[in-house]
Formats: sequence, structure tokens, C-alpha cells
Amino acid sequence: MIRRLVARVFWKFSPWTLDTLPAPNRPTVLIGAPHTSNWDFILMLGIAWRLDMNVHWLGKDSLFTGWKGWKGAVMRALGGIPVDRAHPDGLVDDLVGRLRSGGSFGLVVTPDGTRGGHTHWKSGFYRIARETGLPVTLGYVDRTTMTTGLGPTIILSGDVAADMGIIRDFYTDKAGFIPQHKVEPRLRDEDAGLS
Repeated sequence: MIRRLVARVFWKFSPWTLDTLPAPNRPTVLIGAPHTSNWDFILMLGIAWRLDMNVHWLGKDSLFTGWKGWKGAVMRALGGIPVDRAHPDGLVDDLVGRLRSGGSFGLVVTPDGTRGGHTHWKSGFYRIARETGLPVTLGYVDRTTMTTGLGPTIILSGDVAADMGIIRDFYTDKAGFIPQHKVEPRLRDEDAGLS
């Protein structure tokens, strides 16, 4: 209730326009892309809260430390799950385990990172969706039109190239908050010829 109220106020005064399809009626892996700035986090929370979606999100562990312990508590209350980027082993398996054991929540993932220098998306979102059977919802930020929202929700087929082709087509005309940091939706598995 409070989250929806905060989201309504946010969208009333935001220079961004919420232009969205309805939220899926079940938990989903929600891609937030192009993710080129930490400001995208605010927009994605605004979307999820406005559409009354129960989501968790992944964030670097440094976001959860400081303020004498309060920072971590606040980030977790907002749905955050800390990720140790130096030791990410087991993260996907842990998330899959949570979801398989009855966790009923959507998961916001930003597979393209927030800084330049990346050439590929990280494949964790794909593995999580395939191993749990969750659909993938394409959330977006488009600086060109100053719009943001949810696009289509798709079921991954297991054919990596075909699935990523659908995802690439959707994001082709979307420019992130910092357009020059955009990374084309491409997984290393595609380049290796795996499917």
C-alpha cells in the first residue's frame, strides 16, 4: 500500500513517463535494461511498486554495508540480495534453490552491468529462468523517449540464439540513461555456438 502510494507520487512528478504492459500474473525474471546508470534502479523500483510486483533484486555487496548496519537493512527491505562480485560462484544455484523451495517472488536482473567495457550480457538470468521455469519479462529504460516500463513476457525455449534474438529485437531501439554505456544483448554462449 505505502509502496504504491510512493510510486504514484514518483510517477506524477518524474520527468520519465511510465509506458508499460501490465505486470505478469506470476513471478518472473525481470530484465532491467539497458542498465547504464544507478538511476535505473530508482526507475525499476518505481515500475515494480506502481504495478504492485513482489520483486527482489541483485546488488553488489558494497551497497549493503555502512551506515552502522542500517544501509544493509534498508537495502534488504527494498528487496535487495547482496552479490559478492569477487566470488559469485553458487549465486545462480542459490537463487534457483530459493525459487524451487517455494519462494514466490520476481527477480530483477541487470545482465548488462552498469559501466562501459562489457561486451556481453551475463547469462545468470537465462539459467535461472530455464532451471525454474519462470518466464522472462523485458523491462526497459529509453532515454530517447524518456519512457520506461515493462515490455513483453516470454518463455525461453532453450535455443539461446533464438531467445536472445527476440530479446535483441526488443532492445534495439532502447537507449539507456547513459546511451554510450549500452551493451548489445548477446551471451557468450551464442558466440561459442552453444544452444
